Amino acid sequence: MNSDFYCVIMAGGAGTRFWPISRSSHPKQFLDILGLGQTLLQQTFKRFTKICPAENILIVTSAEYKDITLEQLPEINETQVLLEPARRNTAPCIAYANFRIQQLNPNAKIIVAPSDHLILDETEFVNTIKTGLKFISDNDCLLTLGIEPSRPDTGYGYIQINKTEPLEFEANIRKVKTFTEKPDIDMAKFFVESGEFYWNSGIFLWSLKNIQDSFEKLLPDIFNLFNEKKDKFASNEEQKAINEIYPSCSNISIDYGIMEKAPNVFVLGAQFGWSDLGTWTSLFEHMEKDQNNNAINGNNIMLYDVNDTIVKSTTDKLIVIQGLQNHIVVNTNDALLICDKSEEQQLRLFVNDIKTNKGDKFI
Repeated sequence: MNSDFYCVIMAGGAGTRFWPISRSSHPKQFLDILGLGQTLLQQTFKRFTKICPAENILIVTSAEYKDITLEQLPEINETQVLLEPARRNTAPCIAYANFRIQQLNPNAKIIVAPSDHLILDETEFVNTIKTGLKFISDNDCLLTLGIEPSRPDTGYGYIQINKTEPLEFEANIRKVKTFTEKPDIDMAKFFVESGEFYWNSGIFLWSLKNIQDSFEKLLPDIFNLFNEKKDKFASNEEQKAINEIYPSCSNISIDYGIMEKAPNVFVLGAQFGWSDLGTWTSLFEHMEKDQNNNAINGNNIMLYDVNDTIVKSTTDKLIVIQGLQNHIVVNTNDALLICDKSEEQQLRLFVNDIKTNKGDKFI
């Protein structure tokens, strides 16, 4: 296994879109939300041990999740868990990992991935990543994985290519033309019908040199904050330095800060059974259904005239539901959510209102 290959797993999210199962103290990446016997973080870590040495996998997460990360990943040591003192989006998270890796191996080739994605065909995924690693090893570029869309979906960002241009490289790799944030349904339909768009997976590959050069040119404020303390990384003074850097960091995504602006961005089109598991509805799509297209997970659940609904319960409480169509029902020890699937985007509002009116007890 190539010792120059590193993986950065981003695991700091609060997971509010999976409330009430996901809570701020125990968000979705630390849950076995698919019922497979492993949490999403554990599945992600195991997946990448097929690609790079386990000791080269870094987990970037919130300081409050240090203990649960080490508990769920006994294969790693404490130095592999990078602790963010505050949430500042993905660009500072990736900058932190870059400067740590720079002290360990300046020749590193890096994969950056979220901790909470579903990958159904892991063999194809591993082959795709290996193709990408070869590409970024041979070319001065930034590479993202694009997923061939199966439907118009307003929950994903989109990556446009120019299909009339010939492939510049082997495999399905093309220069990126544009990035588009989550579109409305009419635009999503146009994107899919055009055949020129991929879903943006949020999985990136690059050499350490190329991503550092991009930060220096496109996000110099963030780059300089870290660079001023570069000698502190991979030392006993690293956490103190990070605690001093983060309050001054911009809250900005890697997509907006670098990928949408860099001139050397390419996309590798792939299909390996991917979902970002960002919502209850996306989870519903991957669950087994009954004869009425209901996805049921839990004990003592009885449904009458219920269709196209996900029902999840973490207690043994008897739950009887009649007459619901296209809903999300989630029952826990201290909370019950009943929400129309078409209104699921309001979950963030619900969580904010709960925090304002009921305090942190239920968040």
